[in-house]
Amino acid sequence: MPRMKIAFVASHVPLAQKARAMLAEAHGDVPQEKADVIVALGGDGFMLQTLHGTQHLDAPVYGMNRGTVGFLMNEFHSDDLMARLKAAEEEVINPLAMNALTVDGQMHEALAINEVSLLRAGPQAARLRISVDGRERMKELVCDGALVATPAGSTAYNYSAHGPILPIGSDVLALTAMAAFRPRRWRGALLPKTAVVRFDVIDSGKRPVMADADGKSVRDVVSVEIRSEPAVRHRILFDPGHGLEERLIREQFV
Repeated sequence: MPRMKIAFVASHVPLAQKARAMLAEAHGDVPQEKADVIVALGGDGFMLQTLHGTQHLDAPVYGMNRGTVGFLMNEFHSDDLMARLKAAEEEVINPLAMNALTVDGQMHEALAINEVSLLRAGPQAARLRISVDGRERMKELVCDGALVATPAGSTAYNYSAHGPILPIGSDVLALTAMAAFRPRRWRGALLPKTAVVRFDVIDSGKRPVMADADGKSVRDVVSVEIRSEPAVRHRILFDPGHGLEERLIREQFV
């Protein structure tokens, strides 16, 4: 059987760089375009960066935690990598596509694996109008912000904002408000994965709003449209019994 070709990538953190050098020396290191698998060493932020940067490639990504939380990562071990890669189970996730229109008339596009969020960019609360599939569903939401999260991202910002954890494969998106003032205590909504969500910013001059897609920020937005992007498939590898589904269930009991 031909030897598995691995491309190693690592965050700038010294711990991750040291691990990369050690593993590359032990297993070889090929360019990402020629790899059978890409091994990412770092934390969740670096994993998202790697997935975005390699989405044009067919090789799956296997992460090992050399960061902090590491929700999307496997535990770091240096001595049994080849066996773990051969036994790894694959999860396929689709990102969200964001189209954000700014006050100057420019359209900004981005993809988000975790969530697309709208956040107030000034001292006053944001005022947002929400439409789903072209139908107005909320005339005015007064809040610090709102987000749309994928199942893979439902334990990140969404969960911190008291949104629901979504099982992988549920074909559902979470629409969650942050510090909702009106309607008071609105808890958000669960939407089908096929839904197209649109936020229109009311009084954007007085109450500016920014949009963010996995760290790519756009300021002074007047409208943001969000939908799932099935054409983009992120392949992530996990050790058996430690995939995203298990992690999402476990997260609800801690």
